[in-house]
Amino acid sequence: MSEPLAIDVSGMTKRFGNRTVVDSIDLKVRTGEIFGFLGPNGSGKTTFIRMLCGLLRADGGSGTCLGFDVIGESEKIKRNVGYMTQRFSFYEDLSIRENLDFVARIYGIPERKAAVDASLEKLGLASRGRQLAGQLSGGWKQRLALAACLIHEPRLLLLDEPTAGVDPKARRDFWEQIHELANEGLTVLITTHYMDEAERCHRLGYLAYGQLLAYGTVSEVIRTVGLTTWMVKGPRLAELAGRLRKEPAVAHVAAFGEALHVSGTDAAALEKALKAHRSEAYVWSQVDTSLEDVFIHLMGEARDNFS
Repeated sequence: MSEPLAIDVSGMTKRFGNRTVVDSIDLKVRTGEIFGFLGPNGSGKTTFIRMLCGLLRADGGSGTCLGFDVIGESEKIKRNVGYMTQRFSFYEDLSIRENLDFVARIYGIPERKAAVDASLEKLGLASRGRQLAGQLSGGWKQRLALAACLIHEPRLLLLDEPTAGVDPKARRDFWEQIHELANEGLTVLITTHYMDEAERCHRLGYLAYGQLLAYGTVSEVIRTVGLTTWMVKGPRLAELAGRLRKEPAVAHVAAFGEALHVSGTDAAALEKALKAHRSEAYVWSQVDTSLEDVFIHLMGEARDNFS
């Protein structure tokens, strides 16, 4: 790779008791890249990013984050990372400005007032600086959280499902801000369940029960999984779905609006299996496999590591 790497780790492993929640993950993320993590709840996404930023110590593995040793130099990594958690974690009885000033104090930022002013301006919060955090909508709370993550000018931003519970416009505004930050050289690692957000990332990794099952751009991930997908429209689709799921060549069947997507890994076997279910009542067409088709398939294939 010609671009410098913000993250370059291999064999990253974390265990809790007998359960391996992150299982020998290798990952390279370029500086200025937006890298997205997809995966079901409990797949190890949050644990992995907490290991990267020094909040959890890995049980195995090696590598660097921002040029620092990921095992031995966690304190140096922490000072250069902004971490936005899933839950709003600021004081609701303080104003936006007071919350940001508090965070600036924690980081020991010199000229705090100037830093807070710049943060308010950059995130479009200047006119709301005196408003109590507890009075903010989900989208504005998200903006405050992002401002707090950036106030110490980190080199890496870790975002753990940052748009959960916010409206579509706030999500779109948030992603525009993230791309602006990436264009300025900030590296972003983000976990999400939203397919449209995953498609906004430069590259993706799919985690399931501690293992990295797919890795690359959206098109590379779709191609690697190797699904063939057919769409069918017609009456009584729930009944048809039940019959299709009994076919060995059918990997998964999922409802998409007024249609079903039927996918399999063996194109010839899948087409042969579908012939028995064709009739004039249904309209069949082969379609491009979507990222959501891949997500559903990988979820079905993954083996639960809970024990």
